[in-house]
Amino acid sequence: MERTYIKDLASKAGQEVLIKGWVDVRRDQGKMVFFDLRDMSGKVQGVVLPNQTEALEVAKEVRPEWVVAVTGQVNARPEKNIKKDVLNGEIELEITKIEVLNKAETPPFEINTDTSGINEEVRLKYRYLDLRSERMQKNLRTRHTIIKHVRDYLSREGFIEVETPVLTKSTPEGARDYVVPSRLYPGKFYALPQSPQQYKQLLMAAGTEKYFQIARCFRDEDTRGDRQPEFTQLDLEASFVEREDIMQLNEKLLIEIVETLFPEKKIQTKPFPRLTYKEAMEKYGVDRPDLREDKNDPNLLAFCWVIDFPFFEKTDEGGWTFTHNPFSRAIPEHEQWLEKKENIGEITTSQYDIVLNGFEIGGGSIRNHKPELLTKVFEIMGFSEERIKVNFGHMLEALSFGTPPHGGIAWGLDRLVTLLLNELNIREVIAFAKTGEGRDLMMDSPSTIDDKQLKELGLKLEK
Repeated sequence: MERTYIKDLASKAGQEVLIKGWVDVRRDQGKMVFFDLRDMSGKVQGVVLPNQTEALEVAKEVRPEWVVAVTGQVNARPEKNIKKDVLNGEIELEITKIEVLNKAETPPFEINTDTSGINEEVRLKYRYLDLRSERMQKNLRTRHTIIKHVRDYLSREGFIEVETPVLTKSTPEGARDYVVPSRLYPGKFYALPQSPQQYKQLLMAAGTEKYFQIARCFRDEDTRGDRQPEFTQLDLEASFVEREDIMQLNEKLLIEIVETLFPEKKIQTKPFPRLTYKEAMEKYGVDRPDLREDKNDPNLLAFCWVIDFPFFEKTDEGGWTFTHNPFSRAIPEHEQWLEKKENIGEITTSQYDIVLNGFEIGGGSIRNHKPELLTKVFEIMGFSEERIKVNFGHMLEALSFGTPPHGGIAWGLDRLVTLLLNELNIREVIAFAKTGEGRDLMMDSPSTIDDKQLKELGLKLEK
């Protein structure tokens, strides 16, 4: 007999079916045993009646989280027993056969409840059990639906998804890189990408024109509650665009995601309000203001754009560094200042950030597509000619071969999904999350490697 998914049982009333899944709840009432059974599609109540002697014998042995194949007849419930607004509330499965596919140890916590109140270290250690819970399943499936919507929308808009390398080159772009030693080239290292920033621009040099990617990013940052060593971005870049083009594209996509997938939510203001960095700091004291009129409404979404950021800021040592991204383009009226390296503190960048309920969920800019202007940025930051060549020579060379004007944005996808699901932190929407200290409690990593591996890599550890 072919397997039926639990969500489809209501259409099989009066028929014999085979379902496969987990025992969610078991209630032994002596002459009868009741079960709540679940698979990836939902739950159903089943009962083994006294006349089913063989099935009853197995039912007496079965415990929660055992994996079973259950055969039975789908019966309509009596009117008085119907549970309205519940999946399969109008039917019950009369079980005639139970086959145990795998037994289960007693889980360290109850899975048929909301696990958010359980010690998080225990949840992360047994993440595969935590993910069985209804809320975590919903989070994973909603995340998939959001990403699919993004892919479909951008594909309709003429974008193509291109994967970029995970083994790349260490460059000074902000946070600390994760580095990977090379066995074939002793003493040399790859770096894991903090973002696909350089590759996305190189794709514009390559004539791709419209690129996107659901990209894994890696940053070796100091531990903080809501950070992960690896995270996911929606990354996109387009050629022959102005700031307005990218902002409109993204605003339309965000509105479509909310209105299509979260109809219960209300976007406070459309089109999204725009604030300059100066206005945001003067009025709210922060460059990611929470504009919600009612902060107690969990379904209220207040998006806004923040624009016109300063390009450079002073370092502790008195030099200059970029505020967002060294590859940004200055606004047109300040390009001459950049070219002449004048009025550095007043140069405004074409950077734009998208903010939701007080969290920055994305940021991007129009880029410097002319190599001489990008070189000026690195010179202002105090880089020597040699350092510019070593770190960014490949980028400057690519820009010199006729690269079109281009710009893009990257969303923090984990953060956006967290806010749309009203979760408290990004670990609730990442399948196999690490702790705030960057540890994987399930795999027990980071871990040591053996001396043979160290020797192959030409590495020695200091005690």
